[in-house]
Amino acid sequence: MTIYNVKIYTQNKNRDIIEIGYVTFENGVITKIGAGAYNEISDGDLDGEGKTIYPGFIDAHTHLGLTTNGVGAESEDFNEESEPVSPQLRICDGINPFDISFSEAVKAGITAAVISPGSMNPIAGDIAAVSTVGRRIDKMLLKTVGMKFALGENPKMTYMNRDETPCTRMAIAAMIRETLAKAKRYMEDKEAAEENGDDPPDLDIKSEDLIPLLKRKVKAHFHCHRADDIFTAVRIAKEFKLDYVLVHCTDGHLIADELAQENACAVVGPVMCDACKPELANITPKNAGVLAQSGVKTAVCTDHSETPIQYLTLTVGICIKHGLDLQSAVDSITINAAEIAGIDDLCGSVEVGKRADLVMFSGNPFEVMTSPEAVFVGGIRQL
Repeated sequence: MTIYNVKIYTQNKNRDIIEIGYVTFENGVITKIGAGAYNEISDGDLDGEGKTIYPGFIDAHTHLGLTTNGVGAESEDFNEESEPVSPQLRICDGINPFDISFSEAVKAGITAAVISPGSMNPIAGDIAAVSTVGRRIDKMLLKTVGMKFALGENPKMTYMNRDETPCTRMAIAAMIRETLAKAKRYMEDKEAAEENGDDPPDLDIKSEDLIPLLKRKVKAHFHCHRADDIFTAVRIAKEFKLDYVLVHCTDGHLIADELAQENACAVVGPVMCDACKPELANITPKNAGVLAQSGVKTAVCTDHSETPIQYLTLTVGICIKHGLDLQSAVDSITINAAEIAGIDDLCGSVEVGKRADLVMFSGNPFEVMTSPEAVFVGGIRQL
């Protein structure tokens, strides 16, 4: 199929914008992109005159499918509060693809989402990037992309209220360090045993599931709001040589220059919320713009279900109103989100060889009255 006569935000390395061009895709993959207008459109193709194509939007931090709208605790599967350290948990075992929020995401032009466990545990389990279309999570999975860590008030208050450790920020960090150090030793012992032909160490499933993180095959996603928690995340990541992501990064605007020097990346959000706890005291919709202007690679998220996922573009629109420039806004839910998640080889830009995840608009996608005119996921039209 080919879509002709459209403006294309390629979101490639050079951020090329084709004013009038076409996109061809076959078997779910983009096969050709070019410039030029066409008058004769074949049956089965689409004339997009006056419209703009973007890569399918990506929400870089959600809890999509881990809770059901209008249902109580029996549907909540994103916080395993029975123990504070649970890296062995696999997010795909908790996701319900039949949750209506998936279809709402597609209608809003969101073709992929990063799904994370909650933030009650210092180490909570793995993180997956998934397509928003499908019935079986195994087939929707794009890639396992990270391990969830949480700093600050959420783990602290969860276990303080139970009179268990960790009850302080120091204990949270210490627990993370202890677990990572143990996993590092386990990994080294396992490698030495394999090299020497010895028996491997007894299976430690928690340490086993941290090996991809220690080998930098996936990223550490640190839930952190306050500036001191953000720097704790950076400190731990550097100690263990982890590739890391700062999730929420609420105080980022106060320390943007420092984060730029660290070559850090941030997923900002939710934006449409109030300062509902002390560590959100400095929350501002200016955050994404300040970080982006300072050179920090920035994505914007909904943190669904904190903000429903279908309001991702509205969230970005609020950031634009408060200083995020238009190109950075598009970046924040396309190529930046893909690169931060580690799925930019699959999606995030309109380039040959990538998934045909595309969204088409007639107007500005960040205006409240604008909705997608067409959405393609894996080359199949959904809207």
